[in-house]
Amino acid sequence: MLHKKLHYAWIIVLSGAITLFSCLGLGRFALGMLLPSMGNSLQLSYTQMGIISTGNFMGYLFAVLLCHHLIRKLGARYAIFLGLLLVGATMFFISLSSHFVLIAILYCITGIGSGAANITVMSLVAHWFTVQHRGRAAGFMIMGNGLGIVASGALIPWLNSTWLDDGWKIGWGTFGLVVIIAACITVLLFRNTPAKLNLEPYGHNDSTSKNTTTTESSTSRPHEAPNSLRQLIVHIGSIYFLFGFTYVVYATFIVTTLVEQYQFSEADAGSLWMTMGVLSIFSGAVFGSLSDHLGRKFGLTLVFILHTLAYALAASELGTLALFISMALFGISAFSIPAIIAATISDVLPIEEAGKAFGYVTFFFAIGQITGPTLAGYVAEQTGSFTSSYLLCACATVLAIVLTTLFRPLTHRP
Repeated sequence: MLHKKLHYAWIIVLSGAITLFSCLGLGRFALGMLLPSMGNSLQLSYTQMGIISTGNFMGYLFAVLLCHHLIRKLGARYAIFLGLLLVGATMFFISLSSHFVLIAILYCITGIGSGAANITVMSLVAHWFTVQHRGRAAGFMIMGNGLGIVASGALIPWLNSTWLDDGWKIGWGTFGLVVIIAACITVLLFRNTPAKLNLEPYGHNDSTSKNTTTTESSTSRPHEAPNSLRQLIVHIGSIYFLFGFTYVVYATFIVTTLVEQYQFSEADAGSLWMTMGVLSIFSGAVFGSLSDHLGRKFGLTLVFILHTLAYALAASELGTLALFISMALFGISAFSIPAIIAATISDVLPIEEAGKAFGYVTFFFAIGQITGPTLAGYVAEQTGSFTSSYLLCACATVLAIVLTTLFRPLTHRP
């Protein structure tokens, strides 16, 4: 049987990667590639572009508040299915619209679907994997984000050169249909827990024989535990807020920066965006695995250092080489923070509490995502460039490094 050769947990990871490719890779990160042509076609200001992006994250925030109840009522499998259907349908309807307000409303609803699918699928890691494998598993799921960037970087410039002003509309419609197909595929593959298939979580047989170094490196001793679970959530949430605030500014506006500030053609900007996506495909798996072996704190700190360098170089105005290095640094580390955050929470809380706690922490993340694009768009409109916005992001990730070094996790729980 299949599970004797390949544990079904890895089918869950594959399904998770397809889910994240759809709800975030296409539902969120394709926006960065679509904005320049859509903005020109609809004559959108930087502030309006930021509002569209922020609207998406307001929807995401609503999903954070709703998600726990949705999972409890429908189960993870059908919560993900419903979320993806919402993403696909609203993206398709955006392709039929030419009005800023309607697009902003629809993209807000897209955010609700993205949040429901993303939060739910990340919570499955705790059910299907033991502590020693959660960072790697979450990292492999997050490969879907990078694949979405690659897809948009390859497709959108071709559509725009072929269909001109209608290219962005065809892009939205195509991606919407792809997400709906992905929803139908993943609902057939997902299972809520290993018990549904009479299985144990992956790593169960070797979890007791693992060297205790792994456990000790990812957690602290009992006397280092914080006073309360609330402190844990606020601390991790604050770190996640800073990630959400900064990465979304970069992902939303870097292509616009290339085209409007550095006079790149859309095709060349798309190639760079796609290259960044290729680099990001394995970012979650690499840094997630690193955090499994060397500790969550070490993994988070290293990623935030790379992000700080990326944002500082983008703000430096030292020329295209600095910008290329910035995109490479962001790409190789882009989506590893969510994987490490999800693994950290799964490490220190019982399975039945981890999903709820991840939802609370994601609330902070969503607030960061809401704040970032609108503020960055407004600052860019006032200053004429995104330099100050990227510099603000660099300062924020320095603060994230400080908060990470001060983090004191709860006692390890397998």
